[in-house]
Amino acid sequence: MKETPSGTPVGVDDPYDHAGVCDHLTDEGKCRFAFEHPRQDPEFARERREDDLRCPAADPDGDWDWSSCPHYRCRNRDRECIRCGLEERRMAHSDERPLLEEHHLSYAGEGETLGHEITVYLCRWCHAKVHKSWARIDDDVNPDPEAIAEKEGRRSREQEELSFESAAERYDADEDRGNEEQ
Repeated sequence: MKETPSGTPVGVDDPYDHAGVCDHLTDEGKCRFAFEHPRQDPEFARERREDDLRCPAADPDGDWDWSSCPHYRCRNRDRECIRCGLEERRMAHSDERPLLEEHHLSYAGEGETLGHEITVYLCRWCHAKVHKSWARIDDDVNPDPEAIAEKEGRRSREQEELSFESAAERYDADEDRGNEEQ
């Protein structure tokens, strides 16, 4: 299993098995990195411009795969744990720790200076299990009971905030109470 530089497991054997489409790929199959950041890798940008910015890894008939591209990056945007399915529930104006954490699947290997950024979301509980044991991100598991309790607690507080009385309703209620006392 792949490991972090500190030696903890990341939960996968091959990060590319869990990677999706490159973040730099446009809907037209063009490389946005070569267009927006030509100075970061002039040779790469020149080659892409000569090929009309076409992404060779996105071409099913091409000779590249995602791991061949020096600027491949795939960050999961789904706001749910890919291991247990727990959905994020953020509280506005709160400094509470998020339920989900970004989890890196790839790191620079021996002799490498740069690894591809491949990240997914794991809930805090699955994240700890993956790093502290041999748990895998593709295990078929249910959310931890503690995770469900935390999510439901946030949901309850969210609903409390949504159920409010308007000032007009409160004023009418106060006025009605005053008339009843007389």
